[in-house]
Amino acid sequence: MGRYKPPAWVGTYAPVVEAVVALLHPYAEVVLHDVKPDKVAAIWNSWSGRAPGDRSLITADDLPTDGKVLGPYEKVGTDGHRITSVSVLVEGGAGLLCVNLDRSPLDEAIDVLSRFAAAVEPRPEALFERDWREQIALTVDAWCRDQHVARDRLSRTQRLALVGHIDAQGLFATRRAAEHLALALGISRASVYALIKEARA
Repeated sequence: MGRYKPPAWVGTYAPVVEAVVALLHPYAEVVLHDVKPDKVAAIWNSWSGRAPGDRSLITADDLPTDGKVLGPYEKVGTDGHRITSVSVLVEGGAGLLCVNLDRSPLDEAIDVLSRFAAAVEPRPEALFERDWREQIALTVDAWCRDQHVARDRLSRTQRLALVGHIDAQGLFATRRAAEHLALALGISRASVYALIKEARA
């Protein structure tokens, strides 16, 4: 049996693949399979140990013919890292392009963030019941969450409603409360006073 020669169409996809690999380096491995002879036609950033000419071990009869992207689906590397992959037929079914993403950095980050989140306990109210700054910050945060809007994207109508909500809780009784809210919303103190006046009217 002669040495395997990759098909000419591999060159068509090489620039795009190289761009993907460069963007996701070093966590992406991209493989082009030559379906009919069951060969790896080309591989970029091979951390699976495969090389061009190796058996693909893909059953062509099981592949979709409608051009639909397969995945994302999960695999496990030889080192135990979880891999998220997508595959799609190219060249009218002659080739199969697979992108394998090592998701271990994401899993590690999720684990760290989960540990931090799990360590948070309920706020001791006795420490904050007199802290009007904290009360304003918490009220703004809770209101924006309920409205599903970021505080720096509030419309004037939403700011007016928020100011009215804060005023109803008596949080503007402290002399510098309006200034603190202005800082929290990224607007001028004069704007906050105008909103308070309008809300009370």
